[in-house]
Amino acid sequence: MAQLIAYFSRADENYFSGALRVIPVGNTEVAAQMIQEMTGADLFKIEPIQPYSKDYNECIAQAQDDQKRDARPELKSYPDSLDEYDTIYLGYPNYWGTMPMPVFTFLEHFDLKGKTIYPFCTHEGSGMGRSEQDIRKLCPDATVKKGIAIHGTNVKQSQDVLKKWLKK
Repeated sequence: MAQLIAYFSRADENYFSGALRVIPVGNTEVAAQMIQEMTGADLFKIEPIQPYSKDYNECIAQAQDDQKRDARPELKSYPDSLDEYDTIYLGYPNYWGTMPMPVFTFLEHFDLKGKTIYPFCTHEGSGMGRSEQDIRKLCPDATVKKGIAIHGTNVKQSQDVLKKWLKK
């Protein structure tokens, strides 16, 4: 069966070890591309119709508001079907202890019964947060494997860590 890498990532102004800087490609997208190179899996970028602000502080305020409202932002598109995939690598940055709400929208759109989900997230110190538990709640009939948390500052040097995780 085929594999899919579904990920949410945000470029623009991001937080790196205490400083803000603008990046052209989001950290989670960098990790997703590495996983794609290692596995040959298909890539799908989860994108809300209304993107988060390019300004970091506005973005985190919007993300927190979405979380407090338990929002399900509309997405630009979805894969036609996930039927052909048995394995899904699910990537996202850690926003307020879990996944960004567009990832919740994506997961709730599909019946993931019988699928195996491998979560991966990028962060600046908060690790996986409660995201694995949230995925299990949203996808009770899927198998959710142990995820990997990648420090965003070091994402470009994470090939070896990702290879080791993928072999488990």
